[in-house]
Amino acid sequence: MRTMTVIGAGLIGTSVALAVSRAGVTVHLADRDPAAVRVAAALGAGHARGPAAPVDLAVLAVPPSQVAAVLADAQERGIARAYTDVASVKAGPEQAALHHAPDPARYVGGHPLAGRERSGPLAARAELFHDRNWVLTPSRLTSDAAFERALELVALCGAVPVVMRSRDHDAAVAVTSHVPHLLASLMAARLGEGPAGLDRVAGQGLRDATRVAGGDSRLWSDILQANAGAVADVLRELHTDLSRLVPAVDALARSGGPDRELGMRTLVDLLDRGVSGRARLPGAAPGGDGRHTVRVAVDDRPGELARLFAAVAGLGVTAEDAAVNAPAEAGLTVRFAVPQPTADRLVAALAAGGWDAVPEWAAHTPRAPVGPVG
Repeated sequence: MRTMTVIGAGLIGTSVALAVSRAGVTVHLADRDPAAVRVAAALGAGHARGPAAPVDLAVLAVPPSQVAAVLADAQERGIARAYTDVASVKAGPEQAALHHAPDPARYVGGHPLAGRERSGPLAARAELFHDRNWVLTPSRLTSDAAFERALELVALCGAVPVVMRSRDHDAAVAVTSHVPHLLASLMAARLGEGPAGLDRVAGQGLRDATRVAGGDSRLWSDILQANAGAVADVLRELHTDLSRLVPAVDALARSGGPDRELGMRTLVDLLDRGVSGRARLPGAAPGGDGRHTVRVAVDDRPGELARLFAAVAGLGVTAEDAAVNAPAEAGLTVRFAVPQPTADRLVAALAAGGWDAVPEWAAHTPRAPVGPVG
């Protein structure tokens, strides 16, 4: 691939343009906001002018509701030999393309699973997609040539291609992305309506739980309406859980009564389900994201763990990077999950300090590979 047009110079579009420009692809930028194009071009993402001839690939970095219209317009003008998009909803744009695009065989849906809570070209990063999954949803009409162009784009951005049906994708992201965003917004809304002094007791857990609530409300309303059916299904399941949880907590709030034991069982069950569900996420456990693990044997004596954490602090490693096991025999085993360069320095520093430190290669969490649709 030598040439590309990116339509939409926001966070994702500009990040795509930055990544492929670094790989030597000539990128042409387009956006209904000329200022966004100028900013993206000034960042080195590409040229603020249209191509003189059809490009190898056009990337439509627009909200889900706009994909079909932008695709039809781009194909009518013949700006590219193949087309893909980066919207986080796939079934609707695919159906619209099949029915309204002049040449649906040249189109393949795409969704890079990366982003930030900030928006606009200034938030763009060339490395945004590195080692992140990038879903491709070829339709029954997508040509091999268009699919190969999309795969090449994924490779140029350093991402991992995953092939799914569009409806399966939408059902999955309703659980993993769209409803979590709604829940973060609901929790963040409580901050403006809660008791005085919230700012004095807000910790990192709250910041983590509400981080994505800072996203662009117009973009997110577009995403949510485009996937409203799948989102509603997940919300109904949450509503069922909440309808059990509220009376359970009410029972626990009372000083006595026969419902307290049932309320506690309900609460513990929900918390246990949460622990079990989170364990399915890549990287939920130390080392689970493919980083190196350093195993350290620690004597089971008062203050030894504190001494170990003090020894690694100078390398930017903290207790949050550690998991501690206490086997039946004496002693503790501490495993630090850190990037490879840090792991190498960590082993050397601990060995020099007299610690029994051994590097382990943490197995990669399995990723969905490229494969046939279905």
